[in-house]
Amino acid sequence: MTRATKKLRIFVADDHELVRRGIRGLLRTRPGWKVVGEAANGREAVVRTSKLKPDVVIVDISMPDLDGLQATRRIREAVPTTEVVVLTMHESDHMVRRVLDAGALGYVLKSDLATQLIRAVNNVSEGKLFLTPRVSDIVLKGFLTNGNQSDPKEHSQVRPTSREVEIIRLLAEGKPNKEIAGKLGITVRTVETHRAKIMHKLGLHSLAELIHYAIRHKIFTTLSATE
Repeated sequence: MTRATKKLRIFVADDHELVRRGIRGLLRTRPGWKVVGEAANGREAVVRTSKLKPDVVIVDISMPDLDGLQATRRIREAVPTTEVVVLTMHESDHMVRRVLDAGALGYVLKSDLATQLIRAVNNVSEGKLFLTPRVSDIVLKGFLTNGNQSDPKEHSQVRPTSREVEIIRLLAEGKPNKEIAGKLGITVRTVETHRAKIMHKLGLHSLAELIHYAIRHKIFTTLSATE
C-alpha cells in the first residue's frame, strides 16, 4: 500500500488560527487524512513533529520563534521520513532555492492554498516535488533563460554518464535513495556513492542546484506534478 492510498498523518504550523482552521477544513475533504497536531510558531512545530513523526508537515514560511525555513531544516534533521510543504506569499525562484535547500519538497503560494494544497500534500507524501503552477512557470523560465551563466563547470564539457543521468532524474523528482536503489537494482550505498560523485563532478552543492541542472539539460522538465 502506498502513501497515496493509505492514511496520511499531517501536522500544520501557522501562527494564524484562521489559516490553520482553513487548512484543516481542506484536509478533511480527503478520506483517511488526519491532522495529528498543530503549532503556532516554528520552535513548537519542531518539538511536536519530532515526537509525533507525521507523514507531512505544512509550514508557514513566516512564523515567530524560528521561521518556516529554519523549522523545515530542523524537522528534516529530526525526522527524515517526514516531508514538508512550505506556504509562502513569495513568487520568486530565489525563494524556491531557499525552500528546496532547507529540505522541503512542496512550495505553495498562500493565494493558491484552496486549489493547490491537496495536490501538494498528495505529491510530497509520495516523495515528489511540487511547486505552485505560477511559481513553477517563473522558475522554469528563469532557469532556462539564465542556465548557461549559472554553472561554470558546464563550459568544461563535463557530462554525466547515462547511469548518472538516470540518478539525477530520480533525485530531481524527489525520490529517496532507497527507492532509487530499488528502481535501478543497486544498493543504497551505491546510490549514495553515485550521488556524491555526481555532485562533485558537476560542481553542485545542494538538491536545489541539482534540480536546476536537471531542468537546464532537460533531464527533468516539469516542476508541478499532477494528481
